[in-house]
Amino acid sequence: MINPLMEVKKLCKYFPVRGGFWSKITDELRAVDGVDFQLFPGESLGLVGESGCGKTTVARTISRIYPPTSGEIWFDVGEKINLATLPPKELAPFRRHIQMVFQDPYASLSPRMTVGEIIAEPLIVQKVANHNDAIQMAAELLVKVGLNADYIRRYPHAFSGGQRQRIAIARALALKPKLVILDEPVSALDLSVQAQILNLLAELRESNQLTYLFIGHNLHVVRHICNRIAVMYRGKIVELAATEELWNNPLHPYTQALLSSMPSMNPAEKLPVIENKPEYLIDGKLMEVLPGHWLQQ
Repeated sequence: MINPLMEVKKLCKYFPVRGGFWSKITDELRAVDGVDFQLFPGESLGLVGESGCGKTTVARTISRIYPPTSGEIWFDVGEKINLATLPPKELAPFRRHIQMVFQDPYASLSPRMTVGEIIAEPLIVQKVANHNDAIQMAAELLVKVGLNADYIRRYPHAFSGGQRQRIAIARALALKPKLVILDEPVSALDLSVQAQILNLLAELRESNQLTYLFIGHNLHVVRHICNRIAVMYRGKIVELAATEELWNNPLHPYTQALLSSMPSMNPAEKLPVIENKPEYLIDGKLMEVLPGHWLQQ
């Protein structure tokens, strides 16, 4: 039996809501509310759902950009470590094993640094190499992601969106991580560039034995690259299954609503359509699903 690379148990992340003249805490926003899932070595797990359902918050919490409110994040680095309980000063050795590629490549790359400095920075911070060796390794990583090694002297503004995303991927791979979190990495790109980046990610996963947590809202993209898909709604995972099983036989009404809203590129293909308006309870509230979309109470 293969042991999971990461196991998330009852993960919660609440944000305080402030109001009034003194900005006192009046409520809490439950962005992530009791999430459970496992990530196995070499797989690609898709995390899908509508905007605001908590996908990115899950990613930032398991990478400890956000401290979790409660729950467990077990990560296998030879021995299982609960990242949720580690203080910030003790996280540094483990950060190299979890890297993240953000949605907007231009916002995630410093405009004041050259491409070589951007990719070399994690190598220097983690004391993997000195400055000269790190720059040389950055040039090799650029070639690995399909760019010219001479680009290390240029700044991010000189590149297209697809090229900037390749640079962000090269930076994420610099420390040879075990887990790469991809937060909608192609949503800001046009379709032709999306295909190139997705093919690159698939090739890198095979050649580098990477594990992906792929966050997206385009189910066709997620289906193309992921082995399993987890569906999120209101901070919870409501369904998790193998990609083709979930696509062909969605069980949860919200999953059915998501799939029925996706346009098909094949005119002969018929996606699930909800006909009988099933009703069920979420957090004690009666929810209703209508054909093709999700309806609040």
